[in-house]
Amino acid sequence: MAKSHFIGVDVGTGSARAALVTSDGEILAESTYATTTWRDERNADIFEQSTVEIWNCISKACKDVVREAKIDPSEVKGIGFDATCSLAVADTSGRPMSVSPGKWGVGDEHHNIILWADHRAVDEAAAINASGSHVLKYVGGTMSLEMELPKILWLKKHMPAELFEQSTFFDLPDFLGYLATGELARSNCSLACKCSYVPPDVDGSEGWHAELMEKIGLGSIAKRDFEQIGGRPHGQVAPGKPTLILTAGQPIGKGLSAKAAAELGLVEGTPVGSCVIDAYAGWAGTVAAPMDGQDPSFAASSERLAAIAGTSTCHIVQSDEPVFVPGVWGPYLHALYPDKWMNEGGQSSTGQLIDFMIETHPAWPQLQALAKQQGKNHFVLLGELLARMAEETKAPFLSYLNRNLFFYPDLHGNRSPLARSDMRGMYDGMALDKTVGDLCLRYLATCEAIALQTRQIVEAMNSRGHTIKAIFMSGGLVKNPVLMQLLADVCSMPVQLPASASASVVLGSAMLGAAAGHPDEVAQGPITTQTQASERARAMTHRLWDVMVKMSRPGTTVKPRAQGKEKALLDAKYAVFLEQIECQIRWRKSTAAALAA
Repeated sequence: MAKSHFIGVDVGTGSARAALVTSDGEILAESTYATTTWRDERNADIFEQSTVEIWNCISKACKDVVREAKIDPSEVKGIGFDATCSLAVADTSGRPMSVSPGKWGVGDEHHNIILWADHRAVDEAAAINASGSHVLKYVGGTMSLEMELPKILWLKKHMPAELFEQSTFFDLPDFLGYLATGELARSNCSLACKCSYVPPDVDGSEGWHAELMEKIGLGSIAKRDFEQIGGRPHGQVAPGKPTLILTAGQPIGKGLSAKAAAELGLVEGTPVGSCVIDAYAGWAGTVAAPMDGQDPSFAASSERLAAIAGTSTCHIVQSDEPVFVPGVWGPYLHALYPDKWMNEGGQSSTGQLIDFMIETHPAWPQLQALAKQQGKNHFVLLGELLARMAEETKAPFLSYLNRNLFFYPDLHGNRSPLARSDMRGMYDGMALDKTVGDLCLRYLATCEAIALQTRQIVEAMNSRGHTIKAIFMSGGLVKNPVLMQLLADVCSMPVQLPASASASVVLGSAMLGAAAGHPDEVAQGPITTQTQASERARAMTHRLWDVMVKMSRPGTTVKPRAQGKEKALLDAKYAVFLEQIECQIRWRKSTAAALAA
């Protein structure tokens, strides 16, 4: 039987990638283009991107994979998109609207994305958190400044009023769906997870919350029936511009528009699956993979934590019932599957943190030179140097090398489980040492800290009702063997690595395309009402899971191996890690009290 072909598109923090995948999960071709993040030299909190640049990269990547695989574009039976949870801003015609202070207006050359990592909305997040709104119950009790509502509120305060009123706001995955189809349908994933939307009938919610909007200064959005952020869905009692809110993988409109098809090098009408945030594509692309030769049941997927680890790391777990975990985002209803709940923990900086810690060390140029001389990736070289140091010093295990070095990793604030953007890094045990050896120890301490914080997040989730028994990895950090072993040892559970280190997230997006392009889905025609969307979503649960199982291939398992003194040392360092948090908070209170006196 001939295999079908699907394209997955993944827009990460620094790149746009496409992959051509068969119906049994074989990746035939991949293409990646770097994207630009613009920083403000005067304000380290500013991170901006451009949807025009991103779409151009997507277009080139899609054409590349079709050409490389030597297939006809008509053989692509579905396409799915994921992206970072960044705020994309356009006018009512879809033209980019600038988010750059002092450079307001419409135009293709403008930066119209406030990246997820952008921390300009500190005061706005604080105002929302002071509101006492019950919406906060569904974001772990504290809304992050990385979410969309604080960013929109910041724009309300700083943009010229007439331009703000002309603006439409999207979570980036939904904007890609709009560019692909011309349809304004939104996804349950983006709305529930990042846009302060609590699905109807949850705690009496009506979806959007006019009272909260009025209270924080966004009453104009509520007065326009939330048109600027998606409108009210069909079927709600309140009037207003209707929209469709779709479950992951449900087809958007009639598929690719003629314009988008021409730009992507595909066929008009190719089914487009409702988009998801990149971390949720990572969940889809990993948790259905067999481990130890066993395929999971859908129910057993709730015991698998998906850790999507790149620039930052997201930790996602599903449950049948809502689980409320302070400092952990969610629980989110319908984020991927109808009537299922998701919690999302996270670390704001992981891959970015490792890069920063080694690249700011005085020995970084020397390490680069050694790596070039030996023709090796510098992370491979770091692992080899650490192994050699352990051998030369007769260290019984790797962590023994920095047994008295303690690093706390929140240089860019804490996402989970403290939900405090004001937390900062702490490094205890510094020596007057500029050597490559000291750089190796700093690298090891950073990996340890990431693993220790992962344990903290897992324990917080399990203490409230989850039953996480394994970590399923995706993203660039799966190529870091030192970190992967530390995660297994520190968290005392197996860590499953994906079959493809580079493509597990984009595979999840291809799965969305496969679900939307399923013959049974196509035969029913476009979804035109919210009632249809809700009814067909139930079938999508089984369809998407079946697609995930069929397209997931076995990877490798990293099992915990620390025991005896090594395990005791890691446990002791975890206790110190928790104490570092207490100390930092206590010290902050002391200095605040001194200044207030």
